[in-house]
Amino acid sequence: MPRFVSLKSDRVNLRNGPGTDYPTSWVYRRAGLPLEVIKEFEIWRQVRDAEGATGWVLQSLLSGRRTGLVLPWERKTGTSPPLVPIMASDSEHTNVVANVEAGVIADLHMCDGRWCRVTVDQYSGYIEQKKLWGVYEGETFK
Repeated sequence: MPRFVSLKSDRVNLRNGPGTDYPTSWVYRRAGLPLEVIKEFEIWRQVRDAEGATGWVLQSLLSGRRTGLVLPWERKTGTSPPLVPIMASDSEHTNVVANVEAGVIADLHMCDGRWCRVTVDQYSGYIEQKKLWGVYEGETFK
């Protein structure tokens, strides 16, 4: 702890406290969205999203599947989101497989501390780890 997880469902309530008696402060409508677990209480997990909002979610609505948001901090209202290349290998000197918009959810398959192997829709390749929210700086996993 802390650790990253993702949403299992397209409709998940973010509550003000660990229980159904607490009011819902937000409803997430994006399965696969990465969240950071920052605290645990019984079957509830206190989470933080990419925008810094925190609240409580039922553990059963969370998945251990790793996902990452591409450059969520670069999305600005009223402007086109920047494009981020998915590279064919873990190098800046390789072919671009596809360009994806900031805010897209990528499935993370492994990260080596610098690059993550990802899939977005039918495209697979590598994105620089520092361009993803949902994996810690320098974190490695397979």
